[in-house]
Amino acid sequence: MMGGFLDALGAFHLLRPWALLALLPLALLWWRIRAVRGDDGKPATGIAPHLAEALTVGQGGERRLQPIDLVMIASILLVLAASGPTWSRVPNPLLAQSAPLVVALEVSESMEAPDLPPNRLDRAKFKILDLVEDRAGARTALIAYAGTAHRVAPLTEDPNILRSMLEALTPEVMPQTGDNATAALELAKEELAKSETPGAILFVLDALNQSDAAAFADLGEIPVIFLLGAPEGSPREALDALPGAQVIQLTADDTDIRAIDRAAASAYRAALLGDERLDWDDRGWLLGWFALPLLLLWFRRGWTMRWAALLALGLSSGAPDAARADVADWFFTPDQQGMRAYRQKDFARAAEHFQDPMWRGLALFRSGQYPDAADLYSRLDTPEAAFGEGMARTRNREYRPAIAAYEKALELQPDFPEAEWNLEVTKAILTYVEDAREAGDTGEERGIGADDVVFDNEAERGAETQKDYSEQEEGQGFQTAEQWMRSVDTDMGDFLRTRFLQENASGGQP
Repeated sequence: MMGGFLDALGAFHLLRPWALLALLPLALLWWRIRAVRGDDGKPATGIAPHLAEALTVGQGGERRLQPIDLVMIASILLVLAASGPTWSRVPNPLLAQSAPLVVALEVSESMEAPDLPPNRLDRAKFKILDLVEDRAGARTALIAYAGTAHRVAPLTEDPNILRSMLEALTPEVMPQTGDNATAALELAKEELAKSETPGAILFVLDALNQSDAAAFADLGEIPVIFLLGAPEGSPREALDALPGAQVIQLTADDTDIRAIDRAAASAYRAALLGDERLDWDDRGWLLGWFALPLLLLWFRRGWTMRWAALLALGLSSGAPDAARADVADWFFTPDQQGMRAYRQKDFARAAEHFQDPMWRGLALFRSGQYPDAADLYSRLDTPEAAFGEGMARTRNREYRPAIAAYEKALELQPDFPEAEWNLEVTKAILTYVEDAREAGDTGEERGIGADDVVFDNEAERGAETQKDYSEQEEGQGFQTAEQWMRSVDTDMGDFLRTRFLQENASGGQP
């Protein structure tokens, strides 16, 4: 929070400073009116003092607060608002509104040390999952490295893809042993370069090899954060020697996650401030909200103004939610209200307000209403909508329709790396599902009846028949539909091992 305040303070300036000249005539006008009103408090002349005291109504002496004072305060606020105070840039609405993050996870044998129960690697995975959930709506990529570095998932907003891939990462799936952080850094920089939004790189590791320190010495404007997944007191000489390195110790609570989020947000704000292509965000309207109630009450005389202000404040704070919602309709469009709810991570309420179909579909997806999101996206003829439909159907385990949606997205936009990646992953999941079905489909020996759906292996893969598990005995080594469905999301080790070996054999990265 302090870092964001300092960034804003350093960038603060006025877009129209000449508007401050209006303060001079306002000050003169206030002084003249205040002086005339102050004369009302002088004692009467030409009359006996005891009679003057008896005939005087109200408090004697000069009033400390007069209506002209509050009018003057409101006028000053309006002049300051007109001068255009600003301290941030207007983000590009076509780009992500939060910093993308590339996570590079060390998957080495040393990460299996049990000094952080259950072990360092599992603790690192849990922490990355917590970070992804905390960054809801932001794009995150995942890279795994040992002796070689490999892209596990590109920048994506779908935590389910990251979760299934992350859980499958073990040293056994890596083609070579080691801790080549230099290769991981180069791959992370390439991934981050694909995003038009400035972002950061997070290394989750237990130590940095001295031979890799030179690669981190000159990173330019790309911020690199290190999350140290080792017990306190572990060797960290190579990290401490890096100039300006942000090293965060892995903690049992979310202190480390908040520190990572602050570091990434600070880098995002700094990058926006330095982007001359973006307009400055005029924040003068904020001062207008403070001036408005004062202007509405300026005609009230004397102390009545104070009580009216307190009454208005009390009524606004005690108003029911329904009344507040009606008031919000006066000042904010449905899409603006939806965006406020979305930023508060109240995705269900955001979906109710949004009229923009893409934002409404995203809110439905975030709230877990996958069928509704897929239905909405399917009505739109854009590559982004087709991609959104694919993600919603994948989360709803509709793998064949998801594949069709990703293929449609690639037809509309051939250069769509996220759709290519999701298409590859979804096809791999479908292949695994069908193989698992075939392995468990043995006909009448399994008690096929007419109460469930299976694949007909004698026809084409994917054809549906009926199956009854009511006569199924436990302990036969057979997976139920729910069991193999759960295994689809986690058993990605074979898929990753094969892909990493192919990449390593070809000598290139995807």
